[in-house]
Amino acid sequence: MSDTDATAAGARTVERALHTVLSAPDGERSRGIDSGASLLAADPAADAELRLRGEGFVRLAWERGWQPADLVRLVRRDLDAPHLRLLAELITAEVQRYERLPPRWTAQLADLAESAGPDDEGGSWSRRTDRFSYATAVLELYVQLVRLPAIEPVGPVPGTPVHLPPAEGEPRMLTRIRALLAKAEATGYPQEAEALTAKAQELMARHSIDEALLADRTQRGDVPGACRIGVDAPYETAKAILLDAVASANRCRAVWNSAYGFSTVVGFEPDLEAVELLHTSLLLQGTSAMTRAEAAQRAGGRKRTKTFRQSFLMAYAHRIGERLAEATERTTREASASGEGDGDGDGGQGGGLLPVLAARDVAVADRTDRMFPETVATRVRGVTDAEGWHHGTSAADAARVPH
Repeated sequence: MSDTDATAAGARTVERALHTVLSAPDGERSRGIDSGASLLAADPAADAELRLRGEGFVRLAWERGWQPADLVRLVRRDLDAPHLRLLAELITAEVQRYERLPPRWTAQLADLAESAGPDDEGGSWSRRTDRFSYATAVLELYVQLVRLPAIEPVGPVPGTPVHLPPAEGEPRMLTRIRALLAKAEATGYPQEAEALTAKAQELMARHSIDEALLADRTQRGDVPGACRIGVDAPYETAKAILLDAVASANRCRAVWNSAYGFSTVVGFEPDLEAVELLHTSLLLQGTSAMTRAEAAQRAGGRKRTKTFRQSFLMAYAHRIGERLAEATERTTREASASGEGDGDGDGGQGGGLLPVLAARDVAVADRTDRMFPETVATRVRGVTDAEGWHHGTSAADAARVPH
């Protein structure tokens, strides 16, 4: 058989295997995967076509609104480490064809290797395992990719012609905020963490005001954008509430998709960057504080771990939201009182800061409503652990919020 004939035969094998799997009823999916994997394992000539099909499924996911971090999050939740490594390989290969990628994709792709985790035994898993096991993992991954629904996009699809501003590096303000949050995460002193986190939020609010006034003064035509932030189990309700609190304090809106484990945050770009930075830091600070408080509870003979953690994180999210809102209001009030944005000779439009911010709030709300016209409010289960609530509130008061 010539190479061309072998390639064509391999393509037919892949087609048969995929048809066997995808046409199987849900209750027969495992049997369909076994049958498809047997076909692939017996035909090495199918390997190249199988990989190309996978890259095509990844591209289809991009066109349906998904991004690399979204796929990694789902595969980590629903499948296993080999599937995650296979996905990382497919994504890495697929994005090579694009000259330029959307800004947030660069960071997501940089995280791919870490997300996939180390291959402890060295070498490629696909080369170490038997062909049937490899084909089984590939088909299980492909089933998940193919069945992804279309979701609201939060940025351009790779390869789409779109105007992107030139990369100029991270603003110095964000670098300073990042440093403050790193100190807050590292310190073992709650009062110091509280002061640092409060300072960071004030700086974020200041940065947001500066960017809003600059956009108004230069009539830059900024519009709200969106990004996704993972909300992972366990205690995802409390984590989603924390993210919502951070988003609200930074003039953004957050919409939680519990089924797929993320919230979509809508806002202007400087504010989205602030939310990403602060949420990551506060979640880390809260989790660390919860672990310490839980250890103290256990030392006292207490065993209700789950209810304690849930109540702790709910209280933490509630109190953090109050503190962040206070910091933002204080910074905005001071900036408005100083006459910023009044057009006093600096080329401004003369409308004042508060109307500028109000207009941006309206734009964010409008974009959110257009992206998610059918959002619903969700009832939050009651907090049942008083000690957890008390410790969570105390941890929020101690958390470092940048000013």
